[in-house]
Amino acid sequence: MSSMEKSELLKIIGSNVKRIRHSKGMTQVDLAGNVIESIDTTNISRIESGRTNPTIFTLYRIAEALEVPVSELTKTETPTKDES
Repeated sequence: MSSMEKSELLKIIGSNVKRIRHSKGMTQVDLAGNVIESIDTTNISRIESGRTNPTIFTLYRIAEALEVPVSELTKTETPTKDES
C-alpha cells in the first residue's frame, strides 16, 4: 500500500460506510439505531464525510450494524461497479 494522507484515508473510510449503508437501503438514523451501544447520527455524518477519526471499536460496531466485515469499511481500492 502506498503512503497516503490521514485525511484521504478518513474520506475513503467514510465513503465506504456511506456506500455500504446506501446499498443496504439504510439512512444515517437507521444505521445509528442499529449500532451496538448506539451512536449519534452526527457522529455517523462526521465519519461519512471524513471529518473525524473513528476508533477501531467504532468501526467494528458500524460494520456489525451493516453486517459486513470491518475490512469492507477500510478498503482503500476503488470498488468495481458490481461492488457498489
